[in-house]
Amino acid sequence: MPGLIAVILAAGQGTRMRSELPKMLHPLCGRPLVAWPIAAANAAGARRVVVVDSPARTLEGQLPQGVTTVVQPAPNGTGGAVRAAAGQLEADTTVVVLPGDAPLISATSIAQLVAAHEAAKAAATMATMILADPTGYGRVVRDAGGDVERVVETKTPGDASAEQLQIHEVNSSIFAFDSSALRVALQELEADNAQGELYLPDVLPALRGRGLTVGAYVLQDPEEALGVNDRVQLAQVRAIAQGRIHAAHGHAGVTIIDPAATLIDVGVQIGPDTVVEPSSFLRGATTIGRGCTVGPLTTLIDATLHDEVAIPHSYVVQAEIESKATVGPFAYLRPGTILRERSKAGTFVEIKNSDVGPGSKVPHLSYIGDADIGEDTNIGAATITANYDGVNKHRTTIGDRVHTSVDTTLIAPVTLGDDAFTAANSAITKNVPPGALGVARERQTNIEGYAERKRRGSS
Repeated sequence: MPGLIAVILAAGQGTRMRSELPKMLHPLCGRPLVAWPIAAANAAGARRVVVVDSPARTLEGQLPQGVTTVVQPAPNGTGGAVRAAAGQLEADTTVVVLPGDAPLISATSIAQLVAAHEAAKAAATMATMILADPTGYGRVVRDAGGDVERVVETKTPGDASAEQLQIHEVNSSIFAFDSSALRVALQELEADNAQGELYLPDVLPALRGRGLTVGAYVLQDPEEALGVNDRVQLAQVRAIAQGRIHAAHGHAGVTIIDPAATLIDVGVQIGPDTVVEPSSFLRGATTIGRGCTVGPLTTLIDATLHDEVAIPHSYVVQAEIESKATVGPFAYLRPGTILRERSKAGTFVEIKNSDVGPGSKVPHLSYIGDADIGEDTNIGAATITANYDGVNKHRTTIGDRVHTSVDTTLIAPVTLGDDAFTAANSAITKNVPPGALGVARERQTNIEGYAERKRRGSS
């Protein structure tokens, strides 16, 4: 929408969170709380987003690129917060004001609010909600023509009359304004209330007093205006946000077997015909292709899965798994790992900063670190790449069609050529040429009568 500016109010102290972490930075489904209304405003077409921070600048360095930050000098209410942003509001533009702790507002509702506001040529338009139980909310008082006359607060006894308390339409704390009218009205705000604060809704009577229109737009879903003041409310909002994320994936062709036992962050992308089994957690910037089976009991963090990957009961961080590869159960893929097409990382396998070639297998009980493995290679059980000498990391290179036998230790830096083999229980310290068998172990010696001598020695 041309000229739309969004102002996000995020300077509150959030003391009810009882946390060292500022309230606006508490994570919600992979995104800080304040980032949700920012994302919604951007999706609704905001040309600029202005976030109001506290003097402590707790949000510095934590906001998306392109966001402008201003400081509210004193904690003097929502009117004071918007007044702090007034210098960023260009003349004759539409301004949307959003609470930073109301993460469920959608881009669609913002766009509809702005459309209603501009169609009515209003100076201000309040987004309102109809609640069965409006206790604790400011009541919206309308005039005979249906425009908003004022908002009556209900924080202390006597703020509202008995008749006003029967009103079920309440203030959502979401507004659209004409920027020029708003800037003038903000200068007229006074803190003549018990809290000594400047309330943004108090600009509405001032605008009406100048003969300007103050309209209302009723949100179709009151949940969109739910705010977060403590961790109980954060959990309630998280459940709603997570449900929306699950629903979006379901409509896009993803099967989530047990949504109540599945966590999916807002930034996760999943292709159609993928099945997410119970107790799976998909976090961060994870991307999953088509036709995959994830879980049960799998965690993916900033991972990339191509098509038709199967990954039960495993933990993956910043790794890439190409098409038709299999992982797990009980595998741990660490940052920098690449499993190429049709490869395998099996049971009790840990791989870190390594490239496992197409069709190659690390079936079980192995650690592969800082290694490059070619095509169609089989890594035997209990194969270890000893990649760290106590000071530096070194790489291991394993060629195509290599077979390491069980209990092989590869002391990096070392190279196994194409078609090479290693013998069981070998500690390989030198390169193995292509097609050769590397044997590095002591010959077996049997000591006769050892058990009897041991028994006599202990008697």
